[in-house]
Amino acid sequence: MSVPKGSIKEVTFYSKALGEELTLLVYLPAVFSPLYKYSLILAQDGKDYFQFGRIGRAADELLHNREIENVIIVGIPYKDVKDRRSKYHPQGEKHESYLRFLAHELVPFLDKEFPTYQIGMGRALMGDSLGATVSLLAALKYPHTFGKIILQSPYVNETVLELVENFTTPHLLQLYHVVGTNEIEVPTTDGKKKNFIEPNRRLQELFKKKGFACFYEEFEGEHTWKYWQKDLPRALKQNFR
Repeated sequence: MSVPKGSIKEVTFYSKALGEELTLLVYLPAVFSPLYKYSLILAQDGKDYFQFGRIGRAADELLHNREIENVIIVGIPYKDVKDRRSKYHPQGEKHESYLRFLAHELVPFLDKEFPTYQIGMGRALMGDSLGATVSLLAALKYPHTFGKIILQSPYVNETVLELVENFTTPHLLQLYHVVGTNEIEVPTTDGKKKNFIEPNRRLQELFKKKGFACFYEEFEGEHTWKYWQKDLPRALKQNFR
């Protein structure tokens, strides 16, 4: 029996915080109905999650098999590598504006447009690499708005570790954190190569010390979509069973 496919539509949204118009990709399940409530998943690197991560297909199968609850997935795009870094990197010039956009503009807009739960645990942020980093930092800044965070191979620097160290309400967040054991020489947007696995291990130790509810695994692989795509069904199940 074939799996019913959900729909992916483009929704245009103007952000005052960023001073730009964004075209969001919105996945609605095959049996979408305004009579039901839906959890929201906000994916950074939005196009990549649909194209390389095949998140729509993963959601179709999991929903069809009743392995996850009702979800709406919103992919947030970036223009280019420079734009991505300026929004996602902790030291990026548009980073604070991007966090404001997520919490104060995008969430109210989506809550108005769709039948969402409108509570922190009804909203997840997800991302890969720098997209994971900005997802974590947005949740740390707005823990009552975003309750779940899916981190696939996040970029971790001292700023990230310090923000986690100083966070005082870990009970508000639920974390899913994976990184590859071969992520030892990852090319980054500044033209350098960085070790991702060691900083991620430090981050995980900090999560444990602070008492976060957290799933953690190191997969055998590199910093690529080949591994993140394979991991996605489990990430969705862990958070939306």
